[in-house]
Amino acid sequence: MALALALAGALVAGCGGGGADGPELSVSDAYLPEPVNPEVAGGFLTLRNEGDADDTLVSVTSELTDTVEIHETVDNAMRRVDGLTVPAGGTLRLERGGSHLMFLDPAEPPVEGDTVVVELRFETSEPLRVELPVTSATYAGGDGSAEGTEHTEHTDQSEHTGHSGEEHSP
Repeated sequence: MALALALAGALVAGCGGGGADGPELSVSDAYLPEPVNPEVAGGFLTLRNEGDADDTLVSVTSELTDTVEIHETVDNAMRRVDGLTVPAGGTLRLERGGSHLMFLDPAEPPVEGDTVVVELRFETSEPLRVELPVTSATYAGGDGSAEGTEHTEHTDQSEHTGHSGEEHSP
């Protein structure tokens, strides 16, 4: 499994920004644990901004489902948000127990060994296409085996979907 995660791709740094000015985004440590409940799945990754300006993750799309939401967890309660800031010179971690991606009602629940492709869309930067290897349900990240997750390509930035900020319980 570690080999499959390592082969998921190479980290591509500095591909989200527009040269020396603005955000310069890269992705690492992306994974999606095999869901225990076939109706929802959580996605996790780290976004790094080497640029000199903040950017905001505003939407996510995937062929896995028509509905991918951006969530944050505050006081043990999940809630959908319109976006999450990737600070200039900083990191945004989407992780268990914190901010994360929520995949609702997938057509086919992903299973360990699959790869889920997502497109991350930002307020400023071009979209990033990222592969999330599906890991065991108990995988919690952080051991480095998901490092180097592939950021596969930039795509045309088009419409962003709105979010209502609706509350969800963990």
